[in-house]
Amino acid sequence: MHQKIIGLFLAAIFFFVTFAAPALPTAEDPLQLQAASAILVEGETGKILYEKNPEAVLAVGSMAKMITEYLLLEAIKSEKLEWEATTTISDYAWQISQNLRLSNVPLRKNTPYTVKELYEATAIYSANGACIALAELLAGSEGDFVRLANDKAKELGLKNTTIVNSSGLDNVDLMGMHPAGTDPEATTLMSAKDLALLAFCLLRDHPEVLTVSSIPRKIFREGTPDAVRMDNWNWMLPGLVYAYEGMDGLKTGYTRQAGYCFTATAKRDGRRLISVIVKTNSYQTRFAETRKLLDYGFNRFEEVPLVPAGFDENGQMTLPVQNGKRATVTVTPAETLRALLKTGEKEDFEAVFQPALQLPKNRGLKAPLAKGEVVGYLVPAVKKGRAQERGNARAYEYLTAEGRDRERVPVLTTESVAKASWFTRAFRKIRVFFANLWQRLFPREKGGEALLRLPATVAGAHGSADRELDKVRPTLTQVPIVGQASHFSRYARSFSFGCTPMILSTA
Repeated sequence: MHQKIIGLFLAAIFFFVTFAAPALPTAEDPLQLQAASAILVEGETGKILYEKNPEAVLAVGSMAKMITEYLLLEAIKSEKLEWEATTTISDYAWQISQNLRLSNVPLRKNTPYTVKELYEATAIYSANGACIALAELLAGSEGDFVRLANDKAKELGLKNTTIVNSSGLDNVDLMGMHPAGTDPEATTLMSAKDLALLAFCLLRDHPEVLTVSSIPRKIFREGTPDAVRMDNWNWMLPGLVYAYEGMDGLKTGYTRQAGYCFTATAKRDGRRLISVIVKTNSYQTRFAETRKLLDYGFNRFEEVPLVPAGFDENGQMTLPVQNGKRATVTVTPAETLRALLKTGEKEDFEAVFQPALQLPKNRGLKAPLAKGEVVGYLVPAVKKGRAQERGNARAYEYLTAEGRDRERVPVLTTESVAKASWFTRAFRKIRVFFANLWQRLFPREKGGEALLRLPATVAGAHGSADRELDKVRPTLTQVPIVGQASHFSRYARSFSFGCTPMILSTA
């Protein structure tokens, strides 16, 4: 008898740990978040500041409505739809809208509703019937909308997303009217990282989304018999119960499978953050954990200036020029690179020169060069050796390559360089030929890292191109190349022409 009781007790504990408490804190989680999955990113660059199980594919509830909002705002921007355009309600949308166990504003058949009315009901009150009506307006049917939404998800780079309806409801709640081609037991699945990317794209491409998502409450069809008070489910908006300074979006979510979720965004002192919390056990918890995430981002991170590596005390560097009347050109950053880093990390990072030749559709340093021409960028990077010295020193990841490019500053030429004559270029090629021949006969030992070896100084700003070449001092500044050596090596020879022999070396 005692053994049976003990067995039942252990089974109950196993059930609670496995199903009732999926978000127990771990030593690896410094915030001890009570959520199955979470992520925090900077809103302008998509820089990832914190993550917990970011790739876990989970049910997300009404947060999936963000892709419906994206598609609608895209249609408005492209003038395929207008805010004041009207639509009537299908039997499917009408039946769902009458289910008051779900979030809804009751709709009427044979009554025209404007796109704006339905959108506000969807964004503020998470009205499911209104969302379905918008999906049908956008694609003709919700089944066609599902295909449209999944195509858009792929286009935006959402790698772990499967959309099965427009509202984010579990298909079992759609009263047997779930979209054709989807399983009656299915639900929309996404990862926290995908949700953050979707929110990032929504804010980047359609910032007007905040105009509605920031409304704390509104009356639907005010002044009519159908008037309904809509209190925003985002209770962290100013004036609501869990008000948070700077909060202005974005979308909550709940279903039985998803639990309580929240994709939030807030802006303070010019800095916007996006946070995602997936699968908590109560609406209070999703807001409390969101507060932890946002406080962490606003209080523990700061924008700091980074010292550029390889530049002199005047902030300048000398680079070789191919086919120029002068062998080199002086470059300088357009401004100081400032990077968002965790407090105390500034000494672990520096601004590293990234040559433009590594970037697509750029011809590299080849004369003629105009004054003020972009020849590369300063990008934040962990100082060499710091990752070994301090285990927590790591490079940050970004949601998109485009976002990474937002955290850099251009490096510009301070002077123009005209193209050298045909005779001068031919003479230089002959010199380089013999220099390369010498190198093949007497090779240098190979190192382990691709380096752009740049002349530290150039004596004499005037005189013939050949005399200038002879005045290049042998002292070289080695600048680590950002990127793989194999990617860089095919450009090495192009830099050698018109420059001091052995300007470039690769591992």
